[in-house]
Amino acid sequence: MPLYQWVCYSIGFVFITSGMMKLIVHDFKGIFTQLGIPFPETTLFLIALVEIVCGILIAGKMYVKIAVPPLILIMFGAIYLTKLPILLNQNLLAFLFEARLDIVMFILLLTIWDRNK
Repeated sequence: MPLYQWVCYSIGFVFITSGMMKLIVHDFKGIFTQLGIPFPETTLFLIALVEIVCGILIAGKMYVKIAVPPLILIMFGAIYLTKLPILLNQNLLAFLFEARLDIVMFILLLTIWDRNK
């Protein structure tokens, strides 16, 4: 199987799983509230829905050009809201460790975005 397919399946797996966890685990509501996000429950639901739908599209290699930008935006939001405070309050190594999956997913999203020009 070509590497591109494995990358699409991996990205889909991460975002589908992440979206499902946001819908199932009640702790996420508290996390979104603590982050100061307006309308935390609605925002949580919308982000989870986007992650699941875009993850499915990418895993199915359908509408990849449309599915990648919302996920990149979500990745930027996750880094800004949850990882940047680690950099500001702790150190670079702690930030890099906590942001490792976000950074890898961002690079993989850019890779499939570039391949679908």
